[in-house]
Amino acid sequence: MTIPFTPGRRSFAKGALAGALFLATAAPASASATGRSGAPLLRLPAPTGPYSVGARVLHLVDRTRNDPWQPEIGVRELMVTILRPAVPGPGFPRVPQLTPGAAGEFASLAHLVRPHLPATGVDWAATLTHARAGAPPLPGRRPVLLYSPGGGDARTMGSSLAIDLASCGWTVVTVDHPGDASEVEFPDERPGRNRIRTTVLRPDMDAATFRTVIDTRVADLRFVLDTLGLDRVGVYGHSAGGTAAAQALHEDRRISAAVNLEGYLDQMDGELLPVARQGTDRPLLLAGTDGFRNARLDRSWAALLAHTGPVTRRQLDDTAHWVFTDYAALVPQLHKAGLMTAAGRAAMVGRADPRVTVPAVRDLVRSFFARHLPV
Repeated sequence: MTIPFTPGRRSFAKGALAGALFLATAAPASASATGRSGAPLLRLPAPTGPYSVGARVLHLVDRTRNDPWQPEIGVRELMVTILRPAVPGPGFPRVPQLTPGAAGEFASLAHLVRPHLPATGVDWAATLTHARAGAPPLPGRRPVLLYSPGGGDARTMGSSLAIDLASCGWTVVTVDHPGDASEVEFPDERPGRNRIRTTVLRPDMDAATFRTVIDTRVADLRFVLDTLGLDRVGVYGHSAGGTAAAQALHEDRRISAAVNLEGYLDQMDGELLPVARQGTDRPLLLAGTDGFRNARLDRSWAALLAHTGPVTRRQLDDTAHWVFTDYAALVPQLHKAGLMTAAGRAAMVGRADPRVTVPAVRDLVRSFFARHLPV
């Protein structure tokens, strides 16, 4: 199924690389809206659900695994953010999308992680989310959704969609995959790593590295389920995170439904993942864009769709790969401020208006989980 959009026309570290939302009722940010640094003030969209959202950050340590990217650490560590419906109130500050430390690293990495992004001129620390730090959660049990970001991206670049889902009643756990993510800030240093880890991925990723990326992400997601004592959850992810979400659905019966936002279902050498070879008996949404669609994606998705099972494919037109992330809102603002070219904008998120694309992505994911993991 194609969802047409109108208007519109048709990883890494320093030296190591990897491969606002504005709703119709919100006023778009202009190039003249600037923060204290004089850089454009980038805004993320307000959530659409009835609940305020609280945020809590957790540092999780898996002592049964070593880190695949930095074995000298001796354990596998994750940072996660738990977003859930919360008690409203003005006394709880809005959470920044990036902490000052993470923003400082990302400022030097951004144009390496995503070459179309500007190398200078952006205050990445100034963008606020619509989640509130310290806001106590509302009472009651709620279904849980896990989010795995794309390769080379941190969990923070999925803030807008995650907070919108939480505002509609789900508890959402966003998961970083350190060593893969652009940057991950920990509470402190430890032997074998700095307080902020940057990505080890490079643009010329080989098949063995990609296999490690996916295997590690699936193991990370299952560890989060174990540690938080979760059962009957949903998982969604973008790009490599979408690949991991689909494969985790195949491997773990605690996952009731999953959304793959444009992740391949094969290895780089063409070997299909088990979920594509064997199919699934639980709901899985495959969502893609016309700007990223290619023969590899079609082949691996078609292999899964050839099985009987509750799998659905959707396509968003006049869009591109990062429309499923916060870049859907941020990139048009950077373009309007003269910090990105029109071609760069189109390559990252497409030409469609974010007042159309952002609600469409939200509606697509929200409606899927409303059917299969209702609040």
